[in-house]
Amino acid sequence: MGFYQNDDQNLVRTVCSWVVDIAVALAFAWFFLNFFGMQVTVSGQSMQPLLNSGDVALLNRLAYDFGKPKRMDVVVFEREDKKTNVKRIIGIPGDVVQIQNSQVYVNGQRLEGEFGRAALAGLAESPVELGEKEYFLLGDNRDSSEDSRFANVGNVKEEQIIGKVWLRIFPLIDIKLIRSR
Repeated sequence: MGFYQNDDQNLVRTVCSWVVDIAVALAFAWFFLNFFGMQVTVSGQSMQPLLNSGDVALLNRLAYDFGKPKRMDVVVFEREDKKTNVKRIIGIPGDVVQIQNSQVYVNGQRLEGEFGRAALAGLAESPVELGEKEYFLLGDNRDSSEDSRFANVGNVKEEQIIGKVWLRIFPLIDIKLIRSR
């Protein structure tokens, strides 16, 4: 009788130990995400095919405390109207961005591949010179993106950038790292 009681006690201790370990790990993960990061839900189709409306991504809020935003980073920024948007950095401070004949040019060089096209030029029909701490952002789906080409967004100031998108976590079947190109 005593033999079985000892095995039961060991099993209960083992299970309790696992439950405590899992609870501590989840608490640490929650703290880490809320202190260093942030969850963002994508609204709209402007970042397709990379991110779809309703996707949930994690944002690194500390990324730019230790470095500067780079060209092609996918970032979340706060607009003047306090809405947040997810876009890709195309132009960095000191750059001149222009869109001519549906082609995106940065400092006179055409961007290659999928990021080099934009049917609508908007404000970038004329050269847009970026000042110190100003960025030019475009959505990946240029035909369905309200971005720096439009006066209500315009050049984005560094202090408007909340952080860098680094991981899509929902939908679960499509979890993936978000990398700059």
